[in-house]
Parts: sequence; C-alpha cells; structure tokens
Amino acid sequence: MQYLYYLPNASLTLRVVEYFKRSDFPIKFVTVINQYDGWIIKVKMKSFISVERDKDIRAFLSELGIIYSPSDLISQVLSSLEAGQSAIKVMVRYKVVVVSHGRPQPEEIEVFRQTYIRGLGYCPQNLA
Repeated sequence: MQYLYYLPNASLTLRVVEYFKRSDFPIKFVTVINQYDGWIIKVKMKSFISVERDKDIRAFLSELGIIYSPSDLISQVLSSLEAGQSAIKVMVRYKVVVVSHGRPQPEEIEVFRQTYIRGLGYCPQNLA
C-alpha cells in the first residue's frame, strides 16, 4: 500500500511525518519533496494493512492535504528513489528538492525549513 499526497505547507508536512514516525505501521519509506508551491509526500508500506487502518490513514491525510497525481517528472523522481538511487543523485538529475527519503524524519524537514528561511531572510507561505 502507498499514499501520495500534496500538502500546502511545512507545518502540515511535519505533522504527517510525525504521525508515521510515532505509529506502528509497517513503513517501507517516506519520501518528502519540496516544491515552490507546497510539499509532496509519499508513504509506502512494507506489507498490507487492514482496511480499517487504511481508511484511518486516508482520512488523516485527507484532512491535511489532497491526493496527488504526479507529473511525469515527479513520477520519475519517485521511481528513481524507490529503485535505490541516492537522493542527491536524484536531485541533481531531475532538479527537484528531495528533503527526506527513508524512515520518517521530521528533523530533516525542520532543518531544511530553517536553512531555507535563513537564506531568504523571510518565511514564504509554503514553509510556514
């Protein structure tokens, strides 16, 4: 099972990543991508989960974001990461910001957010 959602800002993205970090779901990986207008998050499970748990996850994610239908570029990025390519190589090749890939890591999102804000000198809406 997998979930692919678009979230409008960093706070909601952090909330989702923390939700999966604290859960006992059989998570294979969580991928977080930042774009100028929001965030893309993909969660893939190692194995199937019950229908009830699936509904709970979908309800939680739908409260915070919307189901994302990836462009060809993002599909290639996600496929490359899932195939085992390093996030750095994927970022260089596709010119996309992969903030995190692997186990849920809210601290990586926070570091990215603070570094970006410090560099700009202000906080854009998608980093709020």
